[in-house]
Amino acid sequence: MKFARFIANGERYTGIVTDGRIREIQGDMFGKWEYTEKTFSGHEVKLLAPLEPNQIIGIGANYVSQKQEIPDVLPEIPVFFFKPASSVIGPEEEIIIPKGIDHVKFESELAVVIGKEAKHIPESDVLNYVFGYTVGNDVTAPQFFHQDGHWTLGKAFDTFTPLGPVIETELNPFKVSVKARLNGVEKQNSPTELMVISICKMISYLSNIMTLKPGDVILTGSPVGAEFVKPGDLIECEIAEIGTLHNPFVAAQESVQAGQ
Repeated sequence: MKFARFIANGERYTGIVTDGRIREIQGDMFGKWEYTEKTFSGHEVKLLAPLEPNQIIGIGANYVSQKQEIPDVLPEIPVFFFKPASSVIGPEEEIIIPKGIDHVKFESELAVVIGKEAKHIPESDVLNYVFGYTVGNDVTAPQFFHQDGHWTLGKAFDTFTPLGPVIETELNPFKVSVKARLNGVEKQNSPTELMVISICKMISYLSNIMTLKPGDVILTGSPVGAEFVKPGDLIECEIAEIGTLHNPFVAAQESVQAGQ
């Protein structure tokens, strides 16, 4: 199933996308829900980020360019970082490049949405705790990385975590490719088998440190090929089985003028 959040006629809804139409649901996306009688066509709605995450956890430097480069000995402590929920935006929304930021990068990623409370889970059980998957863009301002290796501030600006367009619950995450096109030119295209730390390993590891809860989002790393962008650029992050996440980059002052 493809779950979506959207606005129609000024109201916010949650629904299931099927054949270009969205059927409203009510209840808990991660628990009990039921269909209502409302159905919308795709052109009637504005898609939002498909969920409002509790927390967002990313992993850094998690792709190689070819399988032979995956190290025999994995890092004892993987490089994880947090992103604030305030950084989340949805499809077609503007990614704002803040004033004073010289360089901003896109990073297309497979995002895992946790569906059940998870604590101390073995790798073999991880997928039982996953609700579904969406596309994420881990936008990054490297000049705000701390010299000692702390990454959080450089990834925490408002609008720096686009998610969408939907949450796909029926997906084999080990058999998909993560892609990105900048202004129509492909920059990233890697299968998830090129991850250094696998999805199951990273989520099991995290569950042994913290309790993961429904609505938590795990960004699983970005393939080789991420580049710096400028205002006016359009980024398209794509996982074919989920969809394409489009977002334009704008300078901060442009966003303010647009709202006047």
